[in-house]
Amino acid sequence: MDGFGDNFDQADVDPAAEFLAREKDQLAGLGDDVIPAASESNASDDAPANSGVVNYDYEYEFNEAAPVVREEPEKIKKWREEQQKRLEEKDKEEEKKKLELREQAKKELEDWYKHHEEAIGKTKASNRESAKNAEKQFVAETAEIEPGTEWERIAKLCDFNPKSSKSSRDVSRMRSIILQLKQTPLTSNA
Repeated sequence: MDGFGDNFDQADVDPAAEFLAREKDQLAGLGDDVIPAASESNASDDAPANSGVVNYDYEYEFNEAAPVVREEPEKIKKWREEQQKRLEEKDKEEEKKKLELREQAKKELEDWYKHHEEAIGKTKASNRESAKNAEKQFVAETAEIEPGTEWERIAKLCDFNPKSSKSSRDVSRMRSIILQLKQTPLTSNA
């Protein structure tokens, strides 16, 4: 291992001890200027000077003079009072407007529900009438059953519009068969 410059055989030399010794030599003169807190004249007489015990019974003297409080000018006081009154008035007005808006909204909502119910009622009535008319027409047509008109009646029930729905199945073949049967009805051999 000597080729790498690592010499682990010397167990006598401690690198940390060498570092500490070097630092101690370099910083040796700096510690003389610092006075420990316990060695000041304010330290307690019971504790030795270098014991590290600090006497916290010592009271510091602060400048007890109260900070000067500047009085607000009279104009600013009046402005603050007026501003406070204006804000209170605005708050009252805002509460009144809120109540008015809530009442108005409640009335509009009731009116909307009333009109909605009327519209639904009208729609139901018209649907019933149209269903009754369609039923009457269907019953009238069933009474007039003539032989050979069956396919014509079926054709009336079917929607022959080729563009009716793009999502449904292709029923063009069925449509053409029904139209063909309508035009040339089958004759029964009875």
